[in-house]
Amino acid sequence: MGRIFETRKATMFKRWDRMSKAFTRVGKEIAMAVKAGGPSVDSNPALRRAIQNARSANMPKDRVEAAIKKASGGDAANYEEIIYEGYAPHGVAVVVVTATDNPTRTVSNVRQGFNHNGGNMGSSGSVAFQFNRMAVFRLAPAGLDAESLELDLIDHGLEEFGEGTGEEGDAQLVVRAAFENFGSMAKGLEERGITPLSSGTEYVPTSLIELDEAHATEVLKLIDKLEQDDDVQHVFHNLG
Repeated sequence: MGRIFETRKATMFKRWDRMSKAFTRVGKEIAMAVKAGGPSVDSNPALRRAIQNARSANMPKDRVEAAIKKASGGDAANYEEIIYEGYAPHGVAVVVVTATDNPTRTVSNVRQGFNHNGGNMGSSGSVAFQFNRMAVFRLAPAGLDAESLELDLIDHGLEEFGEGTGEEGDAQLVVRAAFENFGSMAKGLEERGITPLSSGTEYVPTSLIELDEAHATEVLKLIDKLEQDDDVQHVFHNLG
């Protein structure tokens, strides 16, 4: 009985850690959107997307409103997005997207994450050529005719359309377009009355590296370490 309780407790803490990290990430998205385009949802598309992502992460409404209010204040932190690149063990390419108000701290932590886990941090452009930066929209499939929607979205720049799963294993439809077609795709979904579960940009690998379980575990250890840092928003890689 005690062992079952400990297992459940560990699972609960892991879920809370994941939720806390998601709230931190979305809070920074909101802050950067407000700084760039103001606190009005009606006139700030980036803020609308950030709020959608907050809902997807189950962030309470009062926390969303507090984040907007905080970002509107004169003493709010100024976050900037900085991209770092490198290699995990066994030649797996890694792109790390950060949002930071202290680049010196962030680059030190990211470098340490690579160096202490069998990887190597590279210079700008050292691995990015192995990825395509794409606009990605994740949709709830309920009530959608996937085949018809796929045809409709081709005129808005659709490049990839398929099934995926969320962090909790929920079924999703994943829509990808070239980064420059983000606005067009967002408009296409809006015209059809579809509100994405989440939207943003992702670095999608052009090819994947397949590893055995032991080697893949080494790579995932590095990725997990990077993702734990509060300044890190997303980690993309080409591990198959």
